[in-house]
Amino acid sequence: MRFCLPMILCAAAAAPAWANHAYALWGEPRYGADFKHFGYVNPNAPKGGELRLVSGLRYSTFDKYNPFTIKGSPPAYLSDMLFESLLTGSLDETATGYGLLAEDVVVAPDGLSVTFRLRKEARFHNGKPVTAQDVKYSYETLISKYVSPGYKTLLVEVDGCDVVDDRTVRFRFKKPNRDLPLTVGGLPVFSRDWGKGDDGKARPFDQVVTDIPIGSGPYKIGPVNFGKDITYVRDPGYWGKDLPVRVGSNNFDKVTVKIYRDSTARLEALKAGEFDLMRFFSAGDWARRLYGKRFDSGELRKGDFANKLPSGFQSYFLNTRRPLLQDARVRQALGLAYDFEWMSRQMFYGSYQRVHGLFGNTACETHGAPSAAELALLQPFEKDLPAGTLDPIQEPPRTDGAPGEEGGEHTLRGNLRKAQKLLADAGWRVGSDGLLRNAKGEPLVLEYLDSSEGGAKVVSAWTRNLEKLGITLKLRVVDFALYQQRMDKFDFDIITLNIPGTNNPGQEYAELFGSAAADQEGSGNFIGLKNPAVDAMIAQMSSAKTEEQLLPACHALERIIVAGHYLIPQYYAGSHRMVYDAWRLVVPPQIPAYAPGETWVINNWWARLPPLTAETAKP
Repeated sequence: MRFCLPMILCAAAAAPAWANHAYALWGEPRYGADFKHFGYVNPNAPKGGELRLVSGLRYSTFDKYNPFTIKGSPPAYLSDMLFESLLTGSLDETATGYGLLAEDVVVAPDGLSVTFRLRKEARFHNGKPVTAQDVKYSYETLISKYVSPGYKTLLVEVDGCDVVDDRTVRFRFKKPNRDLPLTVGGLPVFSRDWGKGDDGKARPFDQVVTDIPIGSGPYKIGPVNFGKDITYVRDPGYWGKDLPVRVGSNNFDKVTVKIYRDSTARLEALKAGEFDLMRFFSAGDWARRLYGKRFDSGELRKGDFANKLPSGFQSYFLNTRRPLLQDARVRQALGLAYDFEWMSRQMFYGSYQRVHGLFGNTACETHGAPSAAELALLQPFEKDLPAGTLDPIQEPPRTDGAPGEEGGEHTLRGNLRKAQKLLADAGWRVGSDGLLRNAKGEPLVLEYLDSSEGGAKVVSAWTRNLEKLGITLKLRVVDFALYQQRMDKFDFDIITLNIPGTNNPGQEYAELFGSAAADQEGSGNFIGLKNPAVDAMIAQMSSAKTEEQLLPACHALERIIVAGHYLIPQYYAGSHRMVYDAWRLVVPPQIPAYAPGETWVINNWWARLPPLTAETAKP
């Protein structure tokens, strides 16, 4: 979602002096007003050919074309392919939006509004112009009860959206917030005609399920094997193909996404030539299973594409709504039993790094003791802070044998001893049956919920270590539809989520950790956190006017989450590992620093025309 008046306010009534092709959160945009194309694209890339992808296991099926409503699953990449926004980002800088549907963006001097002027040539797929009324309709739909509540949380500081004229739209803010122009500028815009019946009347948005979306993007929906495979076809009349932000992009005539529900079947289909590119998250597959004739001939190549993306925080999320997980000492003990170093050696071939908090690989990453600025933010909420928040930030438990703080070594045995003491302090004792029980005699039995059998191997090592403490961790694998339903209703003990990072965190963290989202079904506050200190830090992040104001708030939030042991950090890779068909695809020579994996391929790679064959590929 990020890069998701009946009357005009008097203070903003004067016509703006249109001049701004972009909006930068900090400093100046990398590309000036006269830029011709982004530096990482090939402006002369040929158009044509087909890109055949395979969806991740998360998109093991689809049952709707509306990616915004709560129920159901949309096809992979549909939002990116069909819907455009007022602003769009580049892949070689952060916190900047360039005009896409909008040709100009002006932020009011008081910071309480942003005004966009739409391009007169912008068109929806039905041929109608994109108007300010469509922007307002999209915004109001996205904050309605029919849509995922994450949008409403993200836009809570937006006071409203006004149509100034057909090509001019203004968003009003409740208070100055430098991030909000990028937030509203990045919202998807869709036509008011989407979902209207033959009588011209619009249905409730949650009833717009399989109606073909009416967006303005470079692709439309083509041939579909509903629930299985989908093909997006490039619109030959795409209105924005010559824009500087689009030159050298969207080069494939067709993008087909195939669905395989089994990871082994996907791998074998890749080797058999069923699709052209597959991204790998399994270190074992990457290290041991990529071989065969097509690899030997050079047709299939392994590409390890480095990036500077924030590491994000893939973690086990512990649902504190569950009574067994409400004590921070129990949560900390669970983390002490997680042996990343052993897994890295035995299972991951050293290809992953440990996640440390929320903001790894960014300026917001937290180290050491709190600064004076951080203490000024935290101390007014001292009674609400988890124990240890004001101490130097804790590193994840290690088992690498390095010297410990109190003379010993970092080992699994030492970590389990610490865990035993924490559990004992929390009132848990090992019974004669070897199970850990509380004063009521209840065993400490937890369920790990997953939608893929592949998670069993990774969680098994943790399960064995927990057994040594008397804790039972049961793996429950369900199909993705049920998995999504249980997540929406917070019906789980522990899940794994990979939350992408950002260089400029703001209001979207209220969706993950804010008190208002904790009881909102379908929200992203999976841990059930309600803490006024967290709410205050997120508000401070969102309202920061400079990086000097942003960074202490980020550090303070990270300290609270780490000290509360709500997450058990897992691991991340600093590159995109992809196997691709080198006879059919051409890789751009420049890899942008913030390239987001498959969407970079869709947007900026191109087809080799004609494709190479066994004969033409010979040197």
